[in-house]
Amino acid sequence: MSRTEPGDLVERGRRVLVLEAEAIQRVAERLGPPFAAAVRLLAGAKGRIIVSGVGKSGLIARKIAATFTSTGTPATFLHPVDSLHGDLGIVGREDVAIVLSKSGASEELFGLLQQLKRLAVPLIAVTGDTDATLARQADVVLDAGVTEEACPETLAPTASTTAALALGDALAVALLEVKGFRREAFAALHPGGALGKKLLLCVGDVMLSHDLPTLRPERPMRECVVLLAEKRGTVAVVDERGSLLGVVTAGDLTRLMERAEAFLDIPVGEVMTRTPKTTTPDELAGAAVQVMERHGIMALPVLDGGRRVVGMVHLHDLMRAGAV
Repeated sequence: MSRTEPGDLVERGRRVLVLEAEAIQRVAERLGPPFAAAVRLLAGAKGRIIVSGVGKSGLIARKIAATFTSTGTPATFLHPVDSLHGDLGIVGREDVAIVLSKSGASEELFGLLQQLKRLAVPLIAVTGDTDATLARQADVVLDAGVTEEACPETLAPTASTTAALALGDALAVALLEVKGFRREAFAALHPGGALGKKLLLCVGDVMLSHDLPTLRPERPMRECVVLLAEKRGTVAVVDERGSLLGVVTAGDLTRLMERAEAFLDIPVGEVMTRTPKTTTPDELAGAAVQVMERHGIMALPVLDGGRRVVGMVHLHDLMRAGAV
């Protein structure tokens, strides 16, 4: 009689997770020079990465292909059976193939393997049997073998597919680092997602661009005090062209009040910080946030190519826009 008590069910779930985690750990311990060879092969490909597999391995192959594509390396899934009925046309001689199979002996793979050999396409095998047909035909073999499936009686591949998926992720991440793939490029490939929108947000999308808090350097601090109170604690000091000379912040005012009693008539040019941190309208909002956090400031003047002040961006506005 099956046990359906909550504690029994939780323990069964925990056992599956532990078995799959242990499977990945053993794959990690076996990782060696063949992995590096596989990454170099992928990095040198002038064409696409063709990822293939049958059954559950095919589903894992689809996800691996999607991960490569989303991290800057064009990849596509090719079903081994469909490849023999016209779909082989997507394979080019400059491509690299990754074929997944737990047994390495699925008959559905053999026709595809022959065609890949005919086209001289380099082959990376991800398999649980490094002595099987797939491994013998491959240029590089990655061992994804597991000692035990999480499913009772091994009715369905579980730990083995998890291990294969983890190996695919490892290849994709290592490859993107070799290629120098950056977060900006990732955002450009994911414009519809929340992460893409966050990464693509620019300072110009958030900055205050009208009624800017600016003063000429000869103006008295009494005018600056008013602007500091009205414009959230940062005033840009500019010349006659609107080019930035410095900034005065609420912190500057506090320090001035501590050392000078009659400070209201002091020109702002004598109080300002002459080398303030700045940004530009096309700077990524996340980069502006990093500058503010690193230097402990709440706002940045936004400059055009001629160092004219065209905006002011505040940390709180960047936070509200989702840049943090």
